Amino acid sequence: MRYIFLTTIFSVVFAYEKDMTFSVQAGKMECFYQKVSVNEAIDVEYQVIDATHGELDISFQMADPVGRVIVADYKKPENGHRHKSLLEGDYRFCFDNSFSTFSEKTVFFDLMIENDDTNEKDYEDDKEMELGNAAETYMMRVRDISESVNKLKDNVSTARRLQELLSAHEARDRNLAEDMCSRVMSWSLGQIMLMMVVGVTQVYFLKSLFEDSRGLKNLVPGFMSQ
Repeated sequence: MRYIFLTTIFSVVFAYEKDMTFSVQAGKMECFYQKVSVNEAIDVEYQVIDATHGELDISFQMADPVGRVIVADYKKPENGHRHKSLLEGDYRFCFDNSFSTFSEKTVFFDLMIENDDTNEKDYEDDKEMELGNAAETYMMRVRDISESVNKLKDNVSTARRLQELLSAHEARDRNLAEDMCSRVMSWSLGQIMLMMVVGVTQVYFLKSLFEDSRGLKNLVPGFMSQ
């Protein structure tokens, strides 16, 4: 019975999660594949955190193993989707930047896959080994502990994903601030150089107005003569 208890607890907290940050070149499309079983929940979130030129946006598609498009986003900065798989196989997640000519995009991508039927299957297996009132009481306690662990797992997973999203938001805001600072610095340097050129030119012409022309008259005969 102790072995059944440990199996039930660890099966509740099982989930697959993957997050990554990658770049999509201009005019290109990047695709990722993940094997998913039937009745598993696919939770996807993405966010564009940087771009070399233009807007922070990208197109996204999720397709099932037979190639049918389940989700399609066009030129969005961020979004999230949840889908319950009906087929077993490799699901495709594509990020399309083909509409950009020069802008390279940096994307944060988070993928979580959970089995919603894990608890039900464990309970059905355990019911076969229930014998008498003691076993029934034991199974009730196992269910209570399993529900508590499941809630704790959901809360920890939610907090972790929120931290990752906040980190992605912070990275995007930092990139925007650095890009704005670079632009301000470039324009400021350009204006300073222009002001220096204009100032030197004005001083030169102003000085030429007060120059003594008699020296030129002695050097060049007939200069300023009537």
